[in-house]
Amino acid sequence: VQLQASGGGLVQPGGSLRLSCVASGFTLGDYNIGWFRQAPGKEREGVSYISRYGGVTDYADSVKGRFTISRDNAKNTVYLQMGSLKPEDTAVYYCAADYRAYNSRWFVLPKNYWGQGTLVTVSS
Repeated sequence: VQLQASGGGLVQPGGSLRLSCVASGFTLGDYNIGWFRQAPGKEREGVSYISRYGGVTDYADSVKGRFTISRDNAKNTVYLQMGSLKPEDTAVYYCAADYRAYNSRWFVLPKNYWGQGTLVTVSS
C-alpha cells in the first residue's frame, strides 16, 4: 500500500511542471487527496486539495491561479499542474490521502497515507 509522487525536476522561473501521485494497493477514489510542500528550513504547508470525485478543490493563496489539481480515478492518479513557477515554489512536494472530507483543519490533520515526495527546483 503506497502513494508515489513523481514529476519533479529543475525548471526555470515562469515554467511549468506536472506532478503525479499514483496509488498502489488501495483505491485512490475512496480518498480525498492533498498536495503539500516543504521548502528547506520551513514547515510543511498544504498546497492544494481535491475531493474523492473532484467536485471540490482548494488552493493555498500562494498558488491560486497558477496551480491546478485534478484526478483520474480510473488511473488511480492525482495530478498537480504547476504553472508560472517562482523560485519560492522550490520545495519537496508530497501527496497525501485522507478519508475525511475537507474542513478548515484538513491540512494539519493526520493523513491515512503519504507519498515519498518529489523535488521541484525553480531556478535560472
